[in-house]
Amino acid sequence: MSEENNNIHCSFCGRSKDETEMMIAGVDAHICDRCVGQAGGILHAELGEKPQSNPLEVAAKPEFDFTPSQIKTHLDEYIIGQEASKRTLAVAVYNHYKRIGLVPVKDAPEVDKSNIVLVGNTGTGKTLMARTIAKLLNVPFTIVDATVLTEAGYVGEDVESILTRLLQAADYDLKRAEVGIVFIDEIDKIARKGDNPSITRDVSGEGVQQGLLKLLEGSKVNVPPKGGRKHPDQKYIEVDTTNILFIAGGAFVGIEKKISSRLNSSTLGYSKEVRQHIMDEELLSYITPSDLKSFGLIPELIGRMPIVTFMSPLDKKALQAILTLPKNALVKQYQHLFHMDGIDLKFEDDVFEYIVDTALEYQLGARGLRSVCEAILTDHMFDAPGMEQQEITITRSYAQQQIERSSLRKMA
Repeated sequence: MSEENNNIHCSFCGRSKDETEMMIAGVDAHICDRCVGQAGGILHAELGEKPQSNPLEVAAKPEFDFTPSQIKTHLDEYIIGQEASKRTLAVAVYNHYKRIGLVPVKDAPEVDKSNIVLVGNTGTGKTLMARTIAKLLNVPFTIVDATVLTEAGYVGEDVESILTRLLQAADYDLKRAEVGIVFIDEIDKIARKGDNPSITRDVSGEGVQQGLLKLLEGSKVNVPPKGGRKHPDQKYIEVDTTNILFIAGGAFVGIEKKISSRLNSSTLGYSKEVRQHIMDEELLSYITPSDLKSFGLIPELIGRMPIVTFMSPLDKKALQAILTLPKNALVKQYQHLFHMDGIDLKFEDDVFEYIVDTALEYQLGARGLRSVCEAILTDHMFDAPGMEQQEITITRSYAQQQIERSSLRKMA
């Protein structure tokens, strides 16, 4: 057998069958596993560098057959309420990816991209909105916390780390990353403290805002693929941010006072009743870029994020709907978890009202619902594996008992 193997050689490198792990036979020739690997590397190097006429041909173009109405309908399946912000976001995303797919025409105007600012209290669905759209379009998506960013040269993460995370989300596929979506969370935490420019160096506030400008406007940025400062010898990847959609979200706690002050100062000549009516309305619905400037965002940053929309605070009715209605409703999630252990989980109707009332005490929006549900169901989830009982019904009295015993009640 050994002599027969020695008579078979790779037609490329000349190695015998005994010297390789695998020999693939053709009609009148053979190729070994090493030469197959080298050939694969050559193909990847040659074909991978061919220019693409449109980056969406690699990424999202096959999936992007949606109208703004269809995008909003998809959002409706996962997000309760927030009609104004869903319509605004659907139109902005549609125009952004339609703009990327444009075929250049001589003398046609160049369409600029429009990044987005979402303003709303914690737990109102800002992050969920951005993530749901990214899943629908099948484009890379990453969430970045603005509070960890600092100006280059100081302790913390450089703004370029935002693109590093997007590259990682795209499995380092540069073309896909260049049509992705970045959600910058807690953008309000990098606001400068006053409406006037800083006298001293503000490395984690105004300095970060200035560092974000080149990313938002659309430019070529050298990005360290492994992160910035721990790997100084790595080769940089040039990322073009022209077609990356940036969505910034923040609670902007206290911005209602800025809006209220502006509205009151602009209602001179009207009656007291008119001013009171404006005060009683949902103030966030009146937000403008000038309010963001008063809050502490620099004008250059606001100019690069021209679309400003708001997320309404969640009332009792909205929270109860979030608990049961969406595709990924909390109740459905817990029922699925118990179903995996062969248990049918049921709730009495008045339990939902109690969960919502308890969550409202903590003012954490939809996130508060999960905290309450965890406190109520933890004991059952602990005992569920191996439980002979096939059905569990949660009553209001049981829910109250579990909440009273939990650490949540101590926090109230």
